[in-house]
Amino acid sequence: MAETHVLFVEDDDVIREATQLALERDGFAVTAMPDGLSGLEAFRERQPDIALLDVMLPGMDGVSLCRRIRDESTVPVIMLSARADSIDVVLGLEAGADDYVTKPFDGSVLVARIRAVLRRFGHAGRPAGGADAGPAGQDERGLLVFGDLEVDTEGMEVRKGGAPVALTPTEMRLLLEFSSAPGTVLSRDKLLERVWDYGWGGDTRVVDVHVQRLRTKIGQDRIETVRGFGYKLKA
Repeated sequence: MAETHVLFVEDDDVIREATQLALERDGFAVTAMPDGLSGLEAFRERQPDIALLDVMLPGMDGVSLCRRIRDESTVPVIMLSARADSIDVVLGLEAGADDYVTKPFDGSVLVARIRAVLRRFGHAGRPAGGADAGPAGQDERGLLVFGDLEVDTEGMEVRKGGAPVALTPTEMRLLLEFSSAPGTVLSRDKLLERVWDYGWGGDTRVVDVHVQRLRTKIGQDRIETVRGFGYKLKA
């Protein structure tokens, strides 16, 4: 089996070298770069399976680097932030990151988060209910229709008003969860468990930012906020 290739961009020499060694011991192939510009060049040359980006980078900060990567690819991105309550977390998620890890971090925690992201990217094509699950009204081709919104659960394509909608794998999994139970309120904790593969309570900002990103692509009024409970897709 081919090694998973990780692009790790971190300007602190000690953290970069120690984390690279820890990831390599866990079987990952790692390309480690010290700044945003060299990180972007390495991303384009190496085509990694996942990118780990520190928020504070010289030359080009991690949020800008994430945005550039997202313009070119749907490869999963995890941001590394020194402060859990920092606006940098939200900015990174809004730029297209799929998750974040707060520094200082334990190596085993980072590896677990990497593997969780890779697992959900590896099977982004199925709702949590499984291959045979689906709401009433889904046809044999796996096509779900909600007004002008069409979700092809087999071809992993989304169209709005007949025009294709480009979603990242995380956004696609989120939409699949909503479309598998239209009109049903899904709590943030349940979405964290099903979409982000968290078996424990995580930061619900990840859910909120991704819902907002999804709304901008499929329609602001398509996903309704149920205050105090979560979100639901309007049937």
